[in-house]
Amino acid sequence: MKGIRVRAGSVNALVTSLGVGAVGGALFHLMGLPLAWMLGPLVANLLMSAKGVNVGVPEPLRNVFLAVMGLVLGSQVTPELAQRIMDWPVSSVLLLLGVAASTAVAAAWYRRCGFDPVSAWFGAAPGAMTAMIMLGDKCGGDPQRIAIAQSLRIILVILFLPPLFWIFEGGEGQLGPADTVLAHGWMLLTIPLLLPLGRWLRVPSAALLTPLLMAALLSGFNLASLTLPNWGMNLMLWVLGSAIGSRFQGMTRRLLGRYLWQSGVATLLALIVLAIFAELIHQALGIGRDVALLALAPGGIGEMAILAVALNIDPVFVAFHHLLRMITLMIAAPFAARWLLRR
Repeated sequence: MKGIRVRAGSVNALVTSLGVGAVGGALFHLMGLPLAWMLGPLVANLLMSAKGVNVGVPEPLRNVFLAVMGLVLGSQVTPELAQRIMDWPVSSVLLLLGVAASTAVAAAWYRRCGFDPVSAWFGAAPGAMTAMIMLGDKCGGDPQRIAIAQSLRIILVILFLPPLFWIFEGGEGQLGPADTVLAHGWMLLTIPLLLPLGRWLRVPSAALLTPLLMAALLSGFNLASLTLPNWGMNLMLWVLGSAIGSRFQGMTRRLLGRYLWQSGVATLLALIVLAIFAELIHQALGIGRDVALLALAPGGIGEMAILAVALNIDPVFVAFHHLLRMITLMIAAPFAARWLLRR
């Protein structure tokens, strides 16, 4: 009976989450806001979570839709992509310098907010959230503070960047032309095989990256490229937006407001620093400012991939740089942890 109640509670939370997400998406769509079917469900679920309403998207369902996103993203790879790879070492170096500078600035702000040094540094690191929480906990930091700082940064970046691109760059919030039909939909049937394969191979962010790599190989050799119709894209954004917004279940409004203020300032400082490095990439390589900023933005790889695909902002370039940042952080974090422990 207990197991049945748990499953029933999860189903109720999912139905509520998707229901309020649909309302939020419809309202944002009617107001003509960008990425309505992602930002609307995200905001609606965030508000419901703060009010104590039981909302949530189960991890297995979220992973399925992340895998769909991975297939769509990998399908953006073309044979012509090799001609641009020579530009990437320069942008990669600037990315890593920007990550170091933005982490230092955000950590300094968190220290002023009363964070201990370990929590400040691991809360400010822009990516590899699970690894940062675990390592921060091992080093004596506050895992709850680190988790909240990491999660709120991702949400704030998602909420801030699309309207900014919409205003200054004319982003339409949709992938490809209107009324796009489903192409090579059989690739979706590989998801039940790719998810356990990614876990078995211990691929980081396996739900996203394993389908991405398979789709990139197929698309790169002109064998198959998945294309979703607009309704399919919006369905994916609706579920993923609801999943992101429902992360703060059980947090009081007062506590959420305080953490939003602290994380909001830290995120703004990080974005300002990274915008400077994005401008350097733009000047050095001629890459669009919107592409460079989204490639450096301090969000999670899954969330930034969603934005890149939905806003049609050079998804492969963006995903590569976020993957590089995540891998670098996972390699560098243990050394940073030892340094903090010695201090």
